[in-house]
Amino acid sequence: MNARQRRALFTRLREANPRPTTELEYASPFQLLIAVILSAQATDKGVNKATPALFRAAPTPAAMLALGEDGLKQYIKTIGLFNTKARNILETCRLLVEKHGGEVPRDRAALEALPGVGRKTANVILNTAFGEPTIAVDTHIFRLANRTGLAPGKNVLEVEKALLRAVPPEFRQDAHHWLILHGRYVCTARRPHCAECIIADLCEYPHKEMGAPAAVGRAARRA
Repeated sequence: MNARQRRALFTRLREANPRPTTELEYASPFQLLIAVILSAQATDKGVNKATPALFRAAPTPAAMLALGEDGLKQYIKTIGLFNTKARNILETCRLLVEKHGGEVPRDRAALEALPGVGRKTANVILNTAFGEPTIAVDTHIFRLANRTGLAPGKNVLEVEKALLRAVPPEFRQDAHHWLILHGRYVCTARRPHCAECIIADLCEYPHKEMGAPAAVGRAARRA
């Protein structure tokens, strides 16, 4: 995909969704951090069902620490891998209180030193909570970047670096959200909805199935 195609791709995604954001529900950087940790190998929808009650009971690291492991599990037991996540979250809360004054650090190395936080999670926090132009590559973005020819790579780090080179600077802040939503609802894993895709003519996927014309509006609203 050349520079003209990439600019056209992001221009269309921006026109369809001028203010994209995460589908996770949160009210502070700390709550976003916990929600992202919980979302590993789980759906945003499932996380959003559990976190409102949790955040009412424990809106800060100190309050969540006070719940203890058994108390925390009662709020997140519907989420996959909740035992491991509970341990990681409590250790993360302890480090936030002891090393960061109860605040989420705006620093990649400090974020990645927290249990349950890897590069992808750190990128989400830096981008969504602190407004930095990072791109967190999950399975949706990895698939879309390779399938479309936007930023091919053999692993998530290669794709992340390729995207940072490929995305024009004016789109970089919101690129993560546009791509994940497009991958989640339009360029899906088993069968992409090419007939609904607003960037289908720019995409280099060789097996596009356009079918009968469909209303672009549906894809745009979902994206």
